[in-house]
Amino acid sequence: MYKVKKRSFKPNKHPVLYNILENYTDYDPPGNVMVCATTEPENLPQHAKVLAESYDIPLETMTGLLQKGGVFVYPQTGLLVTRGLFLCKIDSSGQNPTHTWLLDMEQYAQAEQLCRSYGFSLEEAAANVFYRSLPPVLQTRLRQKNLGLDYSTMDPAIARGGDIKYIDFRKDWSPYFKRKCVMPDGRLIETSGIEDFADFHGISCQEARDLFDSGGTIELKHGGVLACQVINGQPSVARFNARQYAQAKTFAHDTGQHIMDALSHVALNDPILMRALQRAAGPDS
Repeated sequence: MYKVKKRSFKPNKHPVLYNILENYTDYDPPGNVMVCATTEPENLPQHAKVLAESYDIPLETMTGLLQKGGVFVYPQTGLLVTRGLFLCKIDSSGQNPTHTWLLDMEQYAQAEQLCRSYGFSLEEAAANVFYRSLPPVLQTRLRQKNLGLDYSTMDPAIARGGDIKYIDFRKDWSPYFKRKCVMPDGRLIETSGIEDFADFHGISCQEARDLFDSGGTIELKHGGVLACQVINGQPSVARFNARQYAQAKTFAHDTGQHIMDALSHVALNDPILMRALQRAAGPDS
């Protein structure tokens, strides 16, 4: 009898969304972006899913934008316009990669002014406003083929893909970009998108967005607090339990310092938290 050898099945390879990541977040807003690009063929369903989740745009709408290009203006809620627009720019000649980005409210207002004053289309105006906001070094590189990258020195797996297919200019707190939160016991907890973070800490998604955008504190239901400092556009989050928060409030009251400074004082005097913060900051801190 012959023994039949079972064929082993390899798990499906996870689709590659980006294989080139360049960080420009140290530049002043609104040009503080991450350049997220790929030389791999676009996996449209995966690409659309991640961007739709990141920017709170319906999946069907996002899929259409990535296929045909165009602008998505966030609908007005209530009496005030509180969000800007998302744009996907596709080069009809196929010579340049597709670009996607988000304009904040101030940039959106500038684009609207260009439309009124010079007769630009909204897409033209949004592109004008966005590109001129980018760091000069990035503006120069965007005028070069494939960002001016030297393919002879790149990872062969990336270079084999050929030209860059698309570039997403991102600075959102999305499922693709994971963040670490220092917990009261010194653990570093990694969460992914807004919803994941909000669910883990028992707060609303809007509260989480406001925390990442502006920094500050959010009191938690069980007596603790979340504290976030935004440095160079990057949020750094720590959670304090009720005891630590009470210490910080007492210190703030006694010294007249801001609660964020008081929380920093508590962290600096807690050896477990201090070691965790140093790990989160990385070896060069």
